[in-house]
Amino acid sequence: MKSAPSMKFDPNAAAALESGLFGLPDDPQGARVHILGVPFDATTSFRKGTARGPAAIRAASRQVDLFDSLNGRPYEAGIWMAPLDAKVVAWNDEASRVAEPVIAAGGVESGRGGADAKLRKAAERVDAIGVELNRWVEERTNESLDQGKLCGLVGGDHSTPFGAIQAHAARIPGLGILHVDAHADLRPAYEGFTWSHASILRNVAERIDGVARIVQVGVRDFSEEEHDFILASRGRIQTLFDLDWADARHSGHNLKALVRRTLASLPEAVYVTFDVDGLEPALCPNTGTPVPGGLGWNEAMLWLDELVRSGRRVVGFDLNEVAPAPGSTDGAGWDENVGARLLYRLLGFALRSQA
Repeated sequence: MKSAPSMKFDPNAAAALESGLFGLPDDPQGARVHILGVPFDATTSFRKGTARGPAAIRAASRQVDLFDSLNGRPYEAGIWMAPLDAKVVAWNDEASRVAEPVIAAGGVESGRGGADAKLRKAAERVDAIGVELNRWVEERTNESLDQGKLCGLVGGDHSTPFGAIQAHAARIPGLGILHVDAHADLRPAYEGFTWSHASILRNVAERIDGVARIVQVGVRDFSEEEHDFILASRGRIQTLFDLDWADARHSGHNLKALVRRTLASLPEAVYVTFDVDGLEPALCPNTGTPVPGGLGWNEAMLWLDELVRSGRRVVGFDLNEVAPAPGSTDGAGWDENVGARLLYRLLGFALRSQA
């Protein structure tokens, strides 16, 4: 189903000043793709700034050429990004302020044999805001899904898409997740925050029964506890660690074959959750928790392209942890320009998978 932009729209021209995402007409009804921006990064444990990601990506998106050699003309489906909600900004402001002493202390454990009561109370308030945010994201996602839209989310930190994943899994039992990330994100209540960015996949695995399989790629920073959790999942979580990917590349192995074998365990319907730090840090130097190693740009495209070529259907997606350089003007920096192009590719692959 295509809902083409206005006939006056010229995909080869410079974006108009008042245009929407990717320079397209701002048309929520006609757009096949709905993007939800979630400017929230309260639990970021190293460097903040990802709350600026949605606005910066929107600004940078107007520099993206709309013809895509891999996916053709995704813009023809219509793409709309919802205005950023002041409620989410307020939640982030409060949660960030309340979380700050907890993060500064290294978590709710005081180091004196138990949890510090003040820090515990602060973490509980941040968690309560996290519950509200999850509910809001789920409701907004369901509103778009009810209209038959393809839904994407742009964070913020990686805690933000829980409600979107929950909404998709409720409609598609047996959903698969392709998770691209430098981190396993399987920590239980990291630093005392149940809804931590470092706990998103743990929460998905333990709280969303409709998710049947999680395949992780790019992972190169993880705790022993997370490693044990993967092993104990009995195959529900399958991780191709970055070290194994690098070994295959350095040994001259057929990377396409490795990608296909890894993706083979995913079901027909797949949700893609993409933390930009899954890429090599040169592509995202200001992300909250950069890690050496990672996927090159074309390697990441190989994973997404092979996912679609396998016949699987990408039913939804998110992009998180894009942080503009401190002090920069939104849209002018390297990180958000990479993020905007990655977002266009993610939605393009998703549309192609549903054609």
